[in-house]
Amino acid sequence: MSCLEWAESQLAEIELLSSMFPTREELDVTDQLALAELRDYVEGSASTDSPPSSRPQFFIKQKLDTASMERTDVVLSCAYPSEYPSVLPEITVRCAGLSRAQQTKLHTDLNAYLMENCQGEEVFSRLWIYSHHIYNKTKRKNILEWSKELGLSGFSMPGKPGIVCVEGSHSTCEEFWSRVKVLTWKKIMIRHREDIPLDRQGEDSRAVGSIDSLRKFTGFEEAMFDPHGNRGNHMDLGQLYQFLNEKGCCDVFQMYFGIEGR
Repeated sequence: MSCLEWAESQLAEIELLSSMFPTREELDVTDQLALAELRDYVEGSASTDSPPSSRPQFFIKQKLDTASMERTDVVLSCAYPSEYPSVLPEITVRCAGLSRAQQTKLHTDLNAYLMENCQGEEVFSRLWIYSHHIYNKTKRKNILEWSKELGLSGFSMPGKPGIVCVEGSHSTCEEFWSRVKVLTWKKIMIRHREDIPLDRQGEDSRAVGSIDSLRKFTGFEEAMFDPHGNRGNHMDLGQLYQFLNEKGCCDVFQMYFGIEGR
């Protein structure tokens, strides 16, 4: 799909939701300027041919009765990535009647449902993230927990520099990156990314039909390679190269460090 087709689909969906939830108490578009810019772009009345840099975000608010709790407020928050509906929307649900564990399970189940039933042109992604350093225990814990929550495989290497690789569906990799990048970092970037459409022909002429068939890692782990130095924050890059080589990813070593490994 083109940028215009993405924008047309987004605007059409918001207008449909507006007819289903006609009051602001039910549907609240939080950025009316973004909505106006999206409409101008679709209708060709914008001052530029470039797509708007931001997309509307909105809340859908409902009161629900359930067998296990009294009438309670449920708020669904939604934001469109620029490429939606070719990629999944960013959706979260808040409900005061749920415990923290129930809320976490709800989001895990919701992400799984979206990936299985609502994915447009499915794409497998692998992100190679570089950070000046990864020391903080909370950040290291977040990386491990978020990767597990989102069903991503890969690894993280703490220390200086810090390296994180995540692989899985395009939408979940982007969700992981959106969470990680807003933490406080001296420097963090995506050094390299791989995006592979599914249902294409592989090198052996067979169709690549699943995300799992493209994974190079099993699960997600924090990898340590003979930490040394005064603070134990430097890893043995030779061991890192061997680890990447075993996974069939040795080419990224030069992308990170500008030298060929051995």
